[in-house]
Amino acid sequence: MFFIKFTTYHLNYLLRISIHIVILLLISTFSLQTGYSQGAGFTRANEWKKYRKEITFQAGAAQFLGDLGGLNKVGTHFSPVDLEISLTRPAITAGYRYKFTKNFNWFSSFNYLVVAGDDKLTTEPFRNNRNLNFKSNIFELSTRAELAFFRNKAGHRYNIRNTSGKRYKSNTWELLGFIGIGMFYYNPKGKQPGGGYVKLRRLHTEGQGLPGGPKQYSNVSVSIPIGIAFRAMLNKYWSVGIEINYRKTFTDYIDDVSTVYYDKYKLGQAYGPTSVTMSDPSKGTITGATSPDAAGNAAQRGDKQKDSYMGIQITVGRFFPPKRNKTRLRSKF
Repeated sequence: MFFIKFTTYHLNYLLRISIHIVILLLISTFSLQTGYSQGAGFTRANEWKKYRKEITFQAGAAQFLGDLGGLNKVGTHFSPVDLEISLTRPAITAGYRYKFTKNFNWFSSFNYLVVAGDDKLTTEPFRNNRNLNFKSNIFELSTRAELAFFRNKAGHRYNIRNTSGKRYKSNTWELLGFIGIGMFYYNPKGKQPGGGYVKLRRLHTEGQGLPGGPKQYSNVSVSIPIGIAFRAMLNKYWSVGIEINYRKTFTDYIDDVSTVYYDKYKLGQAYGPTSVTMSDPSKGTITGATSPDAAGNAAQRGDKQKDSYMGIQITVGRFFPPKRNKTRLRSKF
């Protein structure tokens, strides 16, 4: 496997230009209403059946919403307003779409995303003092149902100049809403104070598996993709578009943070000094913030809301219409 190295500048630029592309695509479709002539849409009653199969490639940016997500406040797990833009990372997808009807598709894909979070980027006092960080590669297989709830139609069936014959409607662009289910693998890593990343799950940073601690979490979880996609048909074979895909998950450990701080002495005995360091790298600017209170109750390290992540991607699609039967065509003449 190979990875494309993106800088934060490049990813932020891609996020901004994606929004501009949406606007340009919308404007261009109005010009297609009078200039569209290649028949990318469905000019006959069953024309859409010829364009049932489509392979797509998507590339764009990913973001994380969880315990280590958020701006200069306590992070949330669901609000796009809470995104930390500087932590934008790449997202790549390869997918296959099958059209059951003119308005209903089924789409399956393999998705690779990178997500990250870092407390040092916030000025919220408690989170900044907590000083936790993570990054994780996400490998996801998902499938979803798509419904076209808005479509523009225009164009002539044939590209014949000076013809005043019957006008046929063609699909030039459509807006899709979708929901589905996926399964993904993740493995959070944290940057050590001295530099370099270490895998966090094997360090049991919240005392997973120890007396009074939570159960060890799995590297595999389920996601629910929800979003919208815009597609513009260029001709019979190609489409372009943009997609916003939000994933609700059923794990709170994508960032390795969920419950409370575990006893550091017991943690060190069981899993070693690196586990203690990565469990609590706090700055110490708030006295007792990571230590048990007077009653012996452990300090809060994270919350129990499930994590989520999202992506915005530019899409290129290739249709595979059935080949014409040349023998049958010759028999007509």
